[in-house]
Amino acid sequence: MEYVRLGRSGLRVSRLCLGTMNFGPITSEEDSHAIMDRALELGINFFDTANVYGWKLGEGITEQIIGRWFAKGGGRRQKVVLATKVYNPMGNWPNESRLSILHIKRACENSLRRLQTDYIDLYQMHHVDRDCPWEEVWQAMEQLYREGKILYVGSSNFAGWHITQAQEIAKQRHFLGLVSEQSLYNLTARMIELEVIPACQAYGIGIIPWSPLAGGLLGGVLQGVKEGRRASEGIQKRVEQMRDKLEAWENLCKALGESPANVALAWLLHQPAVTAPIIGPRTVQQLDETMRCLEIKLSDEVLKKLDQLFPGPGGPAPEAYAW
Repeated sequence: MEYVRLGRSGLRVSRLCLGTMNFGPITSEEDSHAIMDRALELGINFFDTANVYGWKLGEGITEQIIGRWFAKGGGRRQKVVLATKVYNPMGNWPNESRLSILHIKRACENSLRRLQTDYIDLYQMHHVDRDCPWEEVWQAMEQLYREGKILYVGSSNFAGWHITQAQEIAKQRHFLGLVSEQSLYNLTARMIELEVIPACQAYGIGIIPWSPLAGGLLGGVLQGVKEGRRASEGIQKRVEQMRDKLEAWENLCKALGESPANVALAWLLHQPAVTAPIIGPRTVQQLDETMRCLEIKLSDEVLKKLDQLFPGPGGPAPEAYAW
């Protein structure tokens, strides 16, 4: 396993990040624990979750599953760079969502309790809160940092100008600010190349792509899949809209002798701003199969073919749409 720094920080994380969104709703607790144990065996030290995962309001089911795994001991907590998130509703009462000081404080304390740990390595804002001033957000994060409850702060689903706002105000407050941005990024969704990636590169912020397989669309969806996200009605509708392109994609992967899922992940690993794509295995076998992506080296010729097949926005702004 290769380890890289998370953005400009000194924190070293694995090139793949274990996503846990399936833990609870799809993958049983027993299987979830087995996947996390296997991840450590494979050298994956970066785990991502969120307080809303599990999708039962206010319960934090996935965090609870991870917490019970930590409680087994054996150095599990010490080996993991743990990332979780705050923003989404954890109840129906006022101040049980978004990024007020009150909600950030309560959400963090509740995540710590569910996760059975006394600190979170990377505390991520799940979305930008346009109604909350950055001075308030940073005051909350600074307090949690001083109390030793969080070590680093990250964002998710931020626009480039949100990142700039956040960093400039953090700088005024003599605070480290953001070290990572978790964005939708894959071969079919390259909009962040316009402004998010340039902003992250300018400020030394690591990109953590979510949905690297486009919800399964890039995972070999034409191969008669009958379960998982790739079998959903929404994905099947997109398949029909993109069938010619997907046939060309899967034929290219076949010619390379690699699975489409691993080529899609390898493409992300070739992007200079990317720290670690988030993988979401439902089984230990899927996790083991994913490790192949770390060994795939895509030639300039193949990268050019992929750009032709799944063109991006044309590079960074403003050159992408102006001179």
